[in-house]
Formats: sequence, C-alpha cells, structure tokens
Amino acid sequence: MTVDQLPGRVREFASYLNGLLVRLDQGSGWCAVFWRRDPDGMRACAEGREVPPWDVVEALLQDLATDYGAPAAAQEAYRVRPLHIAALAAHDARPGGRDALADRLDVMLREQRYAAERQAELGRRLAAAATREEADALRVDLAWAQDDHARATARCAELRHRIAEFDRRTANALRTGGGQARGSAGRYAAPAPYGPYNTYGTPGPHETEAPRAQAEAGSVAGSEPHRPAPAETAPEPEPAASTAPTTPAAPASPPAPPTPTPTPTVPKQRKRRRGSARFAGMDFAEADAEEAAPVVVPPSAAPPAADPAAVPPEAVSADAAPTAAPAARRSPRGARFAGADAEADASRDEPRREPLDAAARQETVAAVERLVALRAQGLSGEAHALLAECAHWPAARMPLLAAELRRAGLSADWTTLLWEAASLPADRLVAAADALVAVGRTADGEQILRQGVARPAAEIGHAVLVLAAEGRHREMSALLDAYVRVRAPEEAVRSVVPDPHTLVPLLLEAARGVSDECHWDLVHALRVAGLTA
Repeated sequence: MTVDQLPGRVREFASYLNGLLVRLDQGSGWCAVFWRRDPDGMRACAEGREVPPWDVVEALLQDLATDYGAPAAAQEAYRVRPLHIAALAAHDARPGGRDALADRLDVMLREQRYAAERQAELGRRLAAAATREEADALRVDLAWAQDDHARATARCAELRHRIAEFDRRTANALRTGGGQARGSAGRYAAPAPYGPYNTYGTPGPHETEAPRAQAEAGSVAGSEPHRPAPAETAPEPEPAASTAPTTPAAPASPPAPPTPTPTPTVPKQRKRRRGSARFAGMDFAEADAEEAAPVVVPPSAAPPAADPAAVPPEAVSADAAPTAAPAARRSPRGARFAGADAEADASRDEPRREPLDAAARQETVAAVERLVALRAQGLSGEAHALLAECAHWPAARMPLLAAELRRAGLSADWTTLLWEAASLPADRLVAAADALVAVGRTADGEQILRQGVARPAAEIGHAVLVLAAEGRHREMSALLDAYVRVRAPEEAVRSVVPDPHTLVPLLLEAARGVSDECHWDLVHALRVAGLTA
C-alpha cells in the first residue's frame, strides 16, 4: 500500500510520527531499543502500514522529554493522542480489521501470561541468589520482565477497547440500516487505558550493562519493538538527573480494567489471518483481549453469607458491602457464583474454602509486613515476586490479604495481586472469586473472573471439559457464565473446538442464563460457524 492509498487519518499520524522520530536521538533511549529490536516494524509504522501501540508512542515521548524537557513532551502528548486515536479507528476499519485485532489479542494474552510467569521465576531465583553479582544481574532481568508485563497489560487493554469500539460502530450501523458501512471509521472514543497525560517529569535511569540469557522461548530477540532488548539496561529510575544517555523507566502498574457499555454484535465469520507478532499482539487491531474495555457484567445474585469461622471479621473492609440481589432473571443457570437461587444452590457443589486457622492468618500478616518492608527499601522486583507467590495461596486467604494490604496502604498491590490471580487454573480462579464474593468483595470477584476468561478460547474449552469430567459443575457454570458475558459471540464459539458435542450445549445453557439476547447472539454465531445449535 502506497502512502497515497493510506486512509487520511493514518497518513496524518504517520507524518507526525516521522516528524517526532527526526527530533529524537536514534541511538539512545527507547527509540534505539525499538529500532534495534524490530527495524521492519518501526519502518512499517513510519510508512503508515501499521499504527504503533500507545505505549510505544508514549515511550518515544519519554525520549523527547529527555532531549527537550518535560513541558515539550507534555505539549506533544496532547497533540498526538487525538491523532493516534483517529489513526487506530481508520486502521481497524479496513477489511479484516476485527479479525486481526482478535488474533493479536490472543498473542498478547499469551505474552502477558508468560511475562507474569517469568517474573515469578526470577523472583524465586533472586531470593536464592548466592552472590551479590548474581543478585544484581537477576534484578536487571526482573526489571525487564516487569516492563514486558506492564506493556502486555496495557496492550491487552488497548486491544479490547478497540474491539469494543469496532463492535459499537458496527451495531450502530446495523441499527440505522447501513447509514455507515460496517467497520467504517466513525467517532472513536479515547481508550480508557490511556489515562491522564504523562507529565514526563521523572528523569530516566542511567544505562547499566548486565548479562542476560537469550530471549525467552516463543519470541525471537529483536522481533518485538515494544519489548526492551534483554541485554540492554534495567529500567530502574535513579533520583538524580543526568546528562548521560538514558533508557525509559518501566511502566507503572497495570491499570484497572474499565467497563464500557456492551453492545451485542454478530460479526461476519470467516477464516482469520493470523496477526503479525511484531508488537506481540498489539498491532492496533484490538484483538479481543480483556483489559482495556471489558464488557460490563450485570450484577450477580446475592452472594452467600460469609462464614465467620472461615473468614475473620477483619477480612471484610468497610467499603466492601454485599451487593443486593437484582431482579429475577429468566434462569439461575448462569449465576456466576452459584447464588441466584437457593434451590439451585442446593443441587450444586458448594464452594470449598480452606479454614483460615491461626497459622494461615499469621503467615498472611507476615507476608504483608514483608511487602511493606520491600516497598520501603525500593525493592519492587522482590515485592512483585512476593505478590505472585501470594496469588497462588489457598483461596480462603484472599479476603484477609485484601484487608491487610488495604490496612497497610498498599491498595495498588492488591490490584496487582488480582491480576496475578487471574492466571490461576480455572477451578482455583473460581474458588478465589467465590471467597471474595462471600465477604462482600463482589467487584473484586467479578474482576478476576473477567480477567481470567480472557485466555485463549481453546484453553477455556479444555478447562470446561476438565471441570465437567470431574463433576465440578458449579465451577464450570461460573466459568462459562463469565465467559459468555465478556467475550463476543463469535469468539465464544471458538471455545467449543476441543469437543463441540459436549461444549455447545454447555455454552448455550450459560448464555441462556445471562439473557435471551445473549443466547440468540450465540445461536446465530454457532450457525454462521457451521455448528448445530
């Protein structure tokens, strides 16, 4: 595609990006990292064939702040963001745009999960480091792993928002009888993950060389511009400003997923082209991840009363009042936490919570105290590794962890812990959600389910089959209920591939429990996919 053939908004953004690159030192900072990691990808963005993820643009603005000062970078941020939003809308409106977004979201979700596992592994190795040199090298690796995870999280959010915007525009076009072509670039709301403009007031860290192993499995070094070069420098900010070349600091902690209004859609089914891994799933096709704009989940039924013997009173925070039961729905079969109907609950397996004995409470409190100490010392890598470890504790400890973290003023760490818990196996994911809902933390329980079902469709299908084979119908129903609420119908259909005969009825039952509209959309998507509904 030549420059003249590009959509006007994409061409305008590409022109701005080229102007920005001309002003930057190509041999230092993030700009150097991106060119070294994937020169083809950078050229594609400069030529307008691709639109970079927002975190890439923001990293370049950090370089601009280093060279020209924070005020200049802040001014450019206000100028470039509307251009970036418009370019994304035009780029996604091209034929096959939504399929490309979904592909890239799947890739990015895998990247996110792998980065989290990498962080946990490095944290364990750091705790067992025998020498100072080994510990320093591991801290460098851990800092880059944290950067990978933060970028993957931000890109998942951006992709989800783009998919939601695509579906919204498509639904509006269908309702108005085709006044606007399907997928055409119309009004495009600013993605929630963008958040407030960066003030670019924090000086970048000094470059420090550190040995590192070859790139992790599944990615070739230099193939993804959004990921820092492994052998580069640790993104650890230093307090003093310096005129030495700098590399950007690691991004902030993952943003909490916003909840835009859902719009049921039935996009055209066709074989999708696998998206480029150039940006690890963040090409600006808002692959249907699960972060930037997860679908609003209707209120769940009233959660079961907390068991005083299992959960200590201090685990229930003042701001975690139980959610009132909504109006009766068509069927309680889709109840996320098996609480929609007393009789239905009696026929299901009750969630099992490990009794929280004195030893467990003491261990939980000690872990939070250790986390406070790590934060005070600025050891963010070790702190994140500890949070990842806590996320794999028995579900009964989750409410107490929430209360203790809040009491210690570490609410941001609680958000991080929820993200880590979202990668748990399906049965443990549901158990953690149950434990939170039981003590009134319904929003947290719904959040980890929404995040947890963002994993690839085939993985959801396999998890449901395992739960069904083990007779764990309550957990299976909770997982499917969250899945059909969050994922678009044509994406939910992909989860039945492992065993259509078994999974199609289960998926339809879950959709029927959500709403008639959800059920109809899924039936239609199944028919389009050539499956018997």
